Amino acid sequence: MAFTAKDVQALREKTGCGMMDCKKALVECDGNMDAAADYLREKGLASQAKKASRIAAEGAVCALYENGVGVVVELNAETDFVAGGDDFKALTERVARVAAAQNPADLDALLKCTDNGQTVEEMVQELFLKVRENIQVRRFARFEGAVTTYVHAGGKIGVMVKFDTDMDATNEEFVAMGKSVAMQIAAMNPSYLDEASVPAEVIAKEKEILIAQMKEDPKMANKPDMVLGKIVEGKIGKYYKENCLVEQQFVMDGDVTVGKYVENTAKALGANIKIADFVRFERGEGIEKRQDNFAEEVASMVK
Repeated sequence: MAFTAKDVQALREKTGCGMMDCKKALVECDGNMDAAADYLREKGLASQAKKASRIAAEGAVCALYENGVGVVVELNAETDFVAGGDDFKALTERVARVAAAQNPADLDALLKCTDNGQTVEEMVQELFLKVRENIQVRRFARFEGAVTTYVHAGGKIGVMVKFDTDMDATNEEFVAMGKSVAMQIAAMNPSYLDEASVPAEVIAKEKEILIAQMKEDPKMANKPDMVLGKIVEGKIGKYYKENCLVEQQFVMDGDVTVGKYVENTAKALGANIKIADFVRFERGEGIEKRQDNFAEEVASMVK
């Protein structure tokens, strides 16, 4: 079946693939447009697998709350150029909405969820065919109930906070309070909700480090164990204040802790409000980024 340049352009518009890829697909499929589109998707699987080992440390975090469900999701790409594109942002939001609506048990289940006849895995593959970069749905979290979500710096950080409360989560003052707490989390990056949330082994290790540090300090080395013990306990108290959300100094009012701020807000609204849980995703955190050596790259090209 013959095809024309218009057919190549039409296939390009339909799939977003390059002109040469579209032309090759039409040649292989005797000009059949639907078969060529399928061909491109099938070839994309092989090409995508080859690029899956590439480091994808850029990307975006999307957080949203609708109909009593909150979701935060992170998608990664290889470059900030692709991550900043409208297609990538649209995919990130679409995946978040799928996670909110279908409540998948884990990441594998999310990739198998469908929307308009497409699985999330196929959505990712479709964008890969357009941008030719390794794209990964890295992680997501989902809360139901009274939830506040917040996105900082255009998708660099996404925060979701769940509250235990007897009041309407859409109340204007409650929403403002929730956003303030979410912004606190974005800015101060607490590791735990409260003291009870800190694993015993974490505190034990912290004490071990503090004792070792004091033994190396000539001013502390000869102090009695009882004195050293009290100093350690004081430092552990500081650790809680720095790392536990409800113990942190509230950035918008240094005279109170975050826990006290929520308590004061609850009292003013005549309601019961407590922070139950939170999630903070920062784009690319924990992923070792590729370090390019420009001088070596140029030298290798010359050779």
